[in-house]
Amino acid sequence: MKENEALPDWVSSVPTQILDEASRFVVGKREVLKNLLVALIAGGHVILEGVPGVAKTHIAETFAGILGCEFKRIQSTPDLLPVDLIGSFVFDQKTSEFKLRRGPIFSNIVLIDEINRSTPKTQSATIEAMQERQVTIEGQTLRLQAPFMVMATMNPADVEGVYPLTEVQLDRFMFRLNLDYPTADEERELIDRLAMIEALGVKKLASAEQVRKLTDYVEKVHVSEDVKSYMVDLVRKTRGLEQLKLGGSPRALIHLFKACRANALIEGRDYVIPDDVKRLLEPILGHRMWLSRESEIEGLKVSDVIRQVVSQTPIPGMKAVGSTK
Repeated sequence: MKENEALPDWVSSVPTQILDEASRFVVGKREVLKNLLVALIAGGHVILEGVPGVAKTHIAETFAGILGCEFKRIQSTPDLLPVDLIGSFVFDQKTSEFKLRRGPIFSNIVLIDEINRSTPKTQSATIEAMQERQVTIEGQTLRLQAPFMVMATMNPADVEGVYPLTEVQLDRFMFRLNLDYPTADEERELIDRLAMIEALGVKKLASAEQVRKLTDYVEKVHVSEDVKSYMVDLVRKTRGLEQLKLGGSPRALIHLFKACRANALIEGRDYVIPDDVKRLLEPILGHRMWLSRESEIEGLKVSDVIRQVVSQTPIPGMKAVGSTK
């Protein structure tokens, strides 16, 4: 996209169609679906967290089906091994050679269901794939195809039989999205739509090639120097606060920058505004900020600290945002 060139109509219309179609099958979770799409075209990964039965897996499968990307699901168990994720070389008796058997990680969208039911050794097998977009099998490094996103569902830490992810592992995820119980109206609507959901399949509205093109357009979205400074100020202010023992990392800032550009693109803009930053700050920083023991005793929440930081940080004026149009 050249400077002053308008975005093609499909760049904003396709994401809207995807979200509309997904919302037919997933009741009351449009913001979650939007953040999944932001993460995908921004090159990020997502954790969906919630108690059993709140449609975490259903959301992932619906989302992947509409996008038309190659999709694989992995069910985590304590006996799941790293080779079950990335693959291995297997001896072929007919040819007397070792042949590569690719694991499910070689897909566009990989759902790791209940990731915290697998052991830390297996959890760590995804780090290279998520960060470097490659895997190493017996010394051979193999690139993963684009687009590539890991979607991991996670049970709450107080559920029995789970292995909590470390700070390093959590930091690799762009978003950690919490799925609460639906409201009473949403549950009634879910019952009303149940027959349609069970009878109809989702429409394929995009392709891996279109997703790759959207990713290319994200790189062209303009971010003014004032908005960049706003992002930096917000993340830096989370460090050194007495309420926290760990604030936002530099990777969190990078994820915020990329996600804001993707969010602007989905909304049909070729420039980022402060509202993009404020909307995405909590789902990006929430799982990277760790409360101090005193704050936990006082009942303080990470979301409270984030709102405090936002309220204390000056917002750039619209003149400083700067559209490229």
